[in-house]
Amino acid sequence: MTLNRVPKLCSTKTTALLILVSGMWMASRAAVPAPEKILPDDTLIVLTAPDFSKLREAWAKTPQSQFWNDPAMRPFREHILSKWNEDLVKPLERELGVKFDEYAGLLQGQVTLAVLQNGWQGDNDPAPGVVLLIDAKDKKDQLTQRLTEFRKKWVDSGKTLRTEKIHDVGFSVVSLSSNDLPKTLSKMFPPSSPVEEAGDEPAPKKAPEKNELVFGQMESLLIVGNSAKALEKVVARISGGTVPPLGELAAYQANHLALFRDSPLYGWVNTKAFVDVLMRKAGEKKPNPDAPNPFDISPDKVISALGLGALKTLAFSYQSSDQGTLFLGFLGVPEASRQGLFKILAGEPKESSPPAFVPADAVKFQRWRIDGKKTWTALEHIVSDISPQGLSGINFLLESANTAAKEKDPGFDVRKNLIGNLGDDMITYEKAPRGSSLTELASPPSLFLIGSPKPEELAIALKSLLVLVGQQTGTAPEEREFLGRKIYSIPLRSMGLPMGNAAAGGAGVILRYAASGGYLALSTDVSILEEFLRSSEGPGKMLKETPGLSEAAQRVLGPGASVFGYQNQADAYRGWFELLRKDSGTNSPLAATLASVNPAIKDWLDLSLLPPFERVSKYFYFSVYGGGATVDGLNFKVFSPTPPASRNQEASKP
Repeated sequence: MTLNRVPKLCSTKTTALLILVSGMWMASRAAVPAPEKILPDDTLIVLTAPDFSKLREAWAKTPQSQFWNDPAMRPFREHILSKWNEDLVKPLERELGVKFDEYAGLLQGQVTLAVLQNGWQGDNDPAPGVVLLIDAKDKKDQLTQRLTEFRKKWVDSGKTLRTEKIHDVGFSVVSLSSNDLPKTLSKMFPPSSPVEEAGDEPAPKKAPEKNELVFGQMESLLIVGNSAKALEKVVARISGGTVPPLGELAAYQANHLALFRDSPLYGWVNTKAFVDVLMRKAGEKKPNPDAPNPFDISPDKVISALGLGALKTLAFSYQSSDQGTLFLGFLGVPEASRQGLFKILAGEPKESSPPAFVPADAVKFQRWRIDGKKTWTALEHIVSDISPQGLSGINFLLESANTAAKEKDPGFDVRKNLIGNLGDDMITYEKAPRGSSLTELASPPSLFLIGSPKPEELAIALKSLLVLVGQQTGTAPEEREFLGRKIYSIPLRSMGLPMGNAAAGGAGVILRYAASGGYLALSTDVSILEEFLRSSEGPGKMLKETPGLSEAAQRVLGPGASVFGYQNQADAYRGWFELLRKDSGTNSPLAATLASVNPAIKDWLDLSLLPPFERVSKYFYFSVYGGGATVDGLNFKVFSPTPPASRNQEASKP
């Protein structure tokens, strides 16, 4: 009896196991593949949120989202949303016969926007393919219903719609023209009128451009494109075809592993494909014998000289955690082929944290370890490769300055005394504006420092050149002693710079500079320059001691780092926030700017409804950024720690 029950028991277990495995197989089969598995290998650009619900959740926790939804922002927020709905959303819904909320609810899984090469070679025939993918997940039936309603309303309005099979999947195709643009959008964003030169015959009126919109559904996935051809490879990938996917490209794989894993939002650009098309188009362009180019500048020479030919990919990703948000950017320029502009941007992998003399009350700080002499040589090579005549012009100017300077100093050599004394360190920092006027906010106290092995010689060399400028205007640099060092001063107006007349009262802006501690320091604010000179006697409170700064810096610095920056967002934005809130009348500069862009948008922003900054300052903390080079390319990172108040607010939620 027992033996007879064994087969039945095994059969029951086996059946259950088969059902479980089958269910798991069916679930995996129904899941929408990752974008790199759906998109073909001729993808030029992709921007994707692999799981939109996760991106939505991550965004809701950010300080920016909390700031927008704070009760203090309610009057301002509700005014914008009310105008947005009344002026744009509701009229569009009436014209299109849709409810946008019903479609927004379909954004559950993957949302991907991609551009495919699709045979494109630089012209519009054929044009690149545009593909939009939206996974509705468990709202598949609602997606089907929405598409059915759209097709019916489209046909009922007297417009044509046809069905086309793409790999045995039915897709709807509608023709669109510029005349089909909803009146609400046409009114909100009117097309610019063509400009006609005087004496020209009026150009014949062009017929509306015809375009197609192709859309369909595969399981829970909405697929939209600008042509059936653009969707062929995508549908083939989803159907199990053998079209090579984007994920098999070595250039994409490297970026995906380094940047995209676990990221709720990322983007990728096949820059090599764009550069190849540009180079090909540039090579097809023949010189015009009737209008020769005296400088022999051609697009292919510019591309080559700048080093763009070595640029393979551009990639970025966004990551969010309880500690803060991190933006990662990457330029795929391998070290072996890096040249031109990218060789300059790579900088020198050296210490880039704030030196001890940078004060704690600095609002912004940046340090870039870039070798001045190497940079000058690289720039000369770039100019020479683009146009040998251009390099000759630069050399002529340098020699002219050298000859004139030797009249007063026979031993002067502009390349040796000026360029030869450039070091490998450039620092800028600024403090909070001293007032709340537009001029004061736009010109906060700031200091620019150039590292130099012999900063005193560099200061004298700069003075010699400024003397030449002064000879043309009757103004030469002035000197004065301060703590045993010379401070040189010259009005920027006398140098022919437009900012020379920017100061209040029309007195002009004066450039002051001095050498100290291995740097040549320059500023238009005398107090910040003198503070720097005093720091050699013993620094006060230092920026690098700011709580949390060291930990945040570790997130953006690493091997090969050459640049580091910091911004105190609260102090940087406070003045501008208050200015916008108080200077919000119809005659304000901001109102005039908005009106010039679009009069309707100006009515949406009632800046007088903004709360005092102190009521929302808890959402503004600080951010850091860093960048450098590896053997694979150039990277750039921005990290914004979660403000303590926002972190506490999240922790207090049930």
